[in-house]
Amino acid sequence: MSDRSEETQPGVEVPPEALSEEALQRVIEEFVSREGTEYGGHEVSLHDKVATVHRQLHRGDAVIRFDAESGSVGIYPASSKDGSSRDRT
Repeated sequence: MSDRSEETQPGVEVPPEALSEEALQRVIEEFVSREGTEYGGHEVSLHDKVATVHRQLHRGDAVIRFDAESGSVGIYPASSKDGSSRDRT
């Protein structure tokens, strides 16, 4: 996930519960399969990556944002009330 603060994140936040389970699964799979997504020095399965992001979204550690201008969906770190990004594991 990007380290951009909420002010620079494009689009509108979409709560994960606003999506069907199938749509949420596809958004997460597309996100984790993007080139450049880092998970450290060891291999992590697609299933584990999806499960991790799913937990982050439901805990509120990450948010889904839809940018109508570009037609894209992204997953970003949730920002704390002071605008700084919270750490994720």
